[in-house]
Amino acid sequence: MLRDVSLEIPRGQTIAVIGESGCGKTVLLKTIIGLMRPSEGRVFFDGQDFTRLSERELARQRLRFGFVFQNAALFDSMTIAQNVAFSLRQHSSQSDEEIMGVVRLRLAQVGLPESTTAKKPIELSGGMRKRVGLARALAMCPEIMLYDEPTTGLDPIMSDVINELILRTFQREHATSIVVTHDMRTVERVADRVVMLHPLARLSEHEPQILFDGTPEEIQQCGDPRVKDFINGEASQRLLEIDRIVAA
Repeated sequence: MLRDVSLEIPRGQTIAVIGESGCGKTVLLKTIIGLMRPSEGRVFFDGQDFTRLSERELARQRLRFGFVFQNAALFDSMTIAQNVAFSLRQHSSQSDEEIMGVVRLRLAQVGLPESTTAKKPIELSGGMRKRVGLARALAMCPEIMLYDEPTTGLDPIMSDVINELILRTFQREHATSIVVTHDMRTVERVADRVVMLHPLARLSEHEPQILFDGTPEEIQQCGDPRVKDFINGEASQRLLEIDRIVAA
């Protein structure tokens, strides 16, 4: 759930959205792309009010976005080639040969060999599935890339691989990027700007939900103890809350 969240994201910026589980990070992504309609407020993209578009026009505008889902969200019954080609077959007039050319290119760009194309998602590791999800998101050459917890569940080395691929994607495609993450290594590696949200249940009635909005360097100097605890992985205050509940 979100309350009074106001953000302006310039073209070409990579923004990391951080915060505790349940603070609304994924809701923010889904609201931006129109998968969730806000009960109040508006979402503007390229001068258009997404909240007032018809479902047909909204679907057309979504083709300008690439969405990398938290668990890759691949179609289990399809091959990797079919997964990456899905949007192209639905929304382009390219021939099968041209589509397969795009599939091979995008898979190569995320470090997956052509032999991967005939496999099913269940045959791949978690890190490989994440990379397929990235390749699929890039297939339509999006202007905006949305990443929902791109390194969750991965070992440190594969997390660093994904971070590097996010960087390379930006350098190659020049796409505006919004990265939802808990991983401060991802923030430090890829972000120009950091926005931290806080759960509504932990805020006073009129307190803004955005605790911090600035650079990765500036967040290290932030004086708000809630921000400090999050970026340092410090749980002492939360443990005190648990102890009080247990004592009660």
